[in-house]
Amino acid sequence: MAACTAPVLVVGAGPTGIIAALMLARNNVPVRIIEKEIEHRRGQRGAAIQPRTFEIFHLLHVPEIHDRATPFLPLQEHNRGSLEPLNTFPMVEYTEPTPAIPYVGTSYFYDLAIPCCYLYNPKFMGQHTLEAIVREHLAKLGCAVELGTQLISFTRDEKCVRAKVVKHRDNDGEEVEEVIEAAYLIGADGARGITRKQLGLTFLGTTREHDFIVQGDIRLEAGGLDRDHWHIFGQMSQDVITLRPTDELGEDGWRVVMSSRKTDLEGLIHDREAFVNCINDFIGLRNDVKVKEVMWASEFRPNMRMVNKFGVGRIFVAGDAAHVHSPAGGQGMNSSVQDAANLAWKVALVYKGVSPSYLLDTYTVERLPVIAEMLGYTTKMHKLMFDESDTKRTPSLNADGNGNSKKNVESNRERVLRRGKSMYMLGVNYRSSPIVIDDSGVAAVQHAYGEIQEDILRAGDRAPDAPGLVSHDISRGSQSAVLLPSGMAGSTRMFDLFASTHHTVIIFTPGLVVPFVQSVLETLQQVVPKELVRRVVVLPGSPSEPDGHIESRTSSEEDQLTDVEVLVDRVGHAYRGYIIEEQETKVVVVRPDGVVGVVGTPECTTRCLLYYRLRVTVHCCSRLSPLCYYCSDP
Repeated sequence: MAACTAPVLVVGAGPTGIIAALMLARNNVPVRIIEKEIEHRRGQRGAAIQPRTFEIFHLLHVPEIHDRATPFLPLQEHNRGSLEPLNTFPMVEYTEPTPAIPYVGTSYFYDLAIPCCYLYNPKFMGQHTLEAIVREHLAKLGCAVELGTQLISFTRDEKCVRAKVVKHRDNDGEEVEEVIEAAYLIGADGARGITRKQLGLTFLGTTREHDFIVQGDIRLEAGGLDRDHWHIFGQMSQDVITLRPTDELGEDGWRVVMSSRKTDLEGLIHDREAFVNCINDFIGLRNDVKVKEVMWASEFRPNMRMVNKFGVGRIFVAGDAAHVHSPAGGQGMNSSVQDAANLAWKVALVYKGVSPSYLLDTYTVERLPVIAEMLGYTTKMHKLMFDESDTKRTPSLNADGNGNSKKNVESNRERVLRRGKSMYMLGVNYRSSPIVIDDSGVAAVQHAYGEIQEDILRAGDRAPDAPGLVSHDISRGSQSAVLLPSGMAGSTRMFDLFASTHHTVIIFTPGLVVPFVQSVLETLQQVVPKELVRRVVVLPGSPSEPDGHIESRTSSEEDQLTDVEVLVDRVGHAYRGYIIEEQETKVVVVRPDGVVGVVGTPECTTRCLLYYRLRVTVHCCSRLSPLCYYCSDP
């Protein structure tokens, strides 16, 4: 594929588009992002953010999303017309933290003597708030969303994409045509967008015709309706309404979702009075409820569909343009962000000419099985939620605190609305990808959308965090801890070594003067552009053993350690999280999207690196060597 210096064109400024644009901009790739709407979108929409998505925001240096997002509230069931709770339960159980799986925040302290104290759980943030935060980061990089600009058509060849757009002018309301020449086009223009249609991609699946849903953001005055719960009134077999309080909309702001098997809701949002009356009727509290304002509303029938491939040549689809599904499970926006993260770093490397174009083919290879399994999960949850979630009581036996059996009554709704850890998306993996390589010798069968396996780490898995990494001064043979503002000794963590702008090569080794270590560092210096790889050596150890890893080194060995970060895993979180024995030598390569690209032994990794130096594409362990995409020769 011939080189092109034109910008990358992103079509659509929802979460998918702005995340793709931000990752490209962080990688110094020129980008234009257009949006057909003349104003930024309103509405909470898909507000659930899963732990894996928070990790991607951390890679992109957007900490405000986690900091400002709010925890899931417990669900509370009511009969229509009553505030008396029938049942109260969490949609997601509180999950104890581990050093490998923290939440991603900015105000944290790591006491090296105590395990990590952060939890990983989903949280809520309305899409309009999330998008505004990301746009602020884009603006700092000189990129602004071009509102009122609609893609009409495009042509493509081996050199570039030519996109015909129509721009709405604010001053006189007229429309002006423009032809944008782009190196690549990323279609994040939604299920009705033109990108997928003009590419001729299939969009097979089903529509749930009878499950019509109305959603909206409202300001509500309701005496006795507390803001500590996510309230559900009614039953799915008749009329049901859910009300979730959110301060993003104000102190009286609520997110409302309605559905009915007996009342026709279609077109309701176009008649404000009828919409308000229907809300009041579904809640059934008469004069105790007053809808003060309808801020935004939409209606839809759930579709479960996906494309047969995620791109053709220089043009790609992502997010709703590539797959749509039920809101059950809160996976939609999260899957879209992960599409963008998977694609953008690959486009950046190919755009810069350091990777061959076939790297872009792996976007489809990696994301297709993930999305297929996700659609299966969310469709199953949707069917359970709409077909089996009425408030019938199912007796079950549980043991109380004294070990005695007691009868517990659980509603079917509780059973189908509780979410498992697979929805956290921490187990999403690309183990079958042709650009990851694993020499661990561990056979671990895992679905592309499974739950995380904390005792196993394979290439293609999410890279775990590990706190308690202390800088090692190789010139003095001593460890130094960062002093936090409180004055207590701190450290860095794995997540702070990763970023969307580079691969991170982590060498776990018991000592610095090891032939394998020297070979890896020497080859990296010769083959991979310095700015694209962060080189890290992690030594086992504790504060009482400051000189245990120091050996005499030659001047050439000293030179190779230039620009290499040497860290000591004082508490052992890194070695445990990455399944490394203390005296073992192993290389782990983490991609810009936070995915493990390589788990390699000295023999395998050295052989692979030699191939990179010769700048040829080879097969190693029956797979394409993962870093051969740094070789621009096909």
